[in-house]
Amino acid sequence: MSARAVLDLADVVKDYASEAGSFRALHGVSLTVADGELMAIMGPSGSGKSTLMNIIGCLDTPTEGTYRFEGTDTATLNERALARLRNAGIGFVFQQFNLLPRLSALGNVALPLVYSGLGRSDREAKAQALLTQVGLADKPKSRPSQLSGGQQQRVAVARALANDPKLLLADEPTGALDTRTGAEVLGLFQALNRDRGVTVVIVTHDPEVARATDRVVRIQDGRVFYDGPPTEAALYGHGDALPSPSGEGPGVGRSADDATAPPPGRASRVSRPSPEGEGRP
Repeated sequence: MSARAVLDLADVVKDYASEAGSFRALHGVSLTVADGELMAIMGPSGSGKSTLMNIIGCLDTPTEGTYRFEGTDTATLNERALARLRNAGIGFVFQQFNLLPRLSALGNVALPLVYSGLGRSDREAKAQALLTQVGLADKPKSRPSQLSGGQQQRVAVARALANDPKLLLADEPTGALDTRTGAEVLGLFQALNRDRGVTVVIVTHDPEVARATDRVVRIQDGRVFYDGPPTEAALYGHGDALPSPSGEGPGVGRSADDATAPPPGRASRVSRPSPEGEGRP
């Protein structure tokens, strides 16, 4: 029996209006993410991956097509219902952490729970349990300025998990971290997916971040260019091993597995973490 879909996009188009005219950022994107997946959305700047992320996170709406979250057509939801979905259904993790500087780690994690109706003692107990889960049991009173970058991102992950979301949506979560710390944060995502069954979608331009996932969706020119395992061709976008967005040109009929390794000297910013995510910042 296949896992149920957490999100399902069908023929999604997104147009933006400007003084120069209309610009189409997404061209009929269809994508399904099943419960319990760990996947990455990749693409260069201007590819449409940020637009796709905003639609998945219910921060923007399609111009055409449908987006269903756990079977519900998001177009049928009013602003209050969308806000509830963003707060309880989707946990967001950002590149720059977005922690409130005047609140402690505990206060930042407990903040989303204010809107869930929990009393203060229950909020703090759950926040402490989440900090323990991400390896920061001894940091509840620390403010963001007293934490390292990796520790701040762990607090952000704990905050994203506060309302037990169906989806963890991470936007370049290692972009502000050094190589070692970034690998440890990726290890945390892997552990959450493996041990708790959390559905994780990571939006990234970094091949080594995507390598830590089980599925890669590559976006180019507003279209799904590749959808499959994190092979070298998928990670580095080798033109001779991937089909073009139109399904024509070099690479047609060849598997991404046929690709060669990355070009010599190509730098990798984040190492693939071990399954246990050894070490902590």
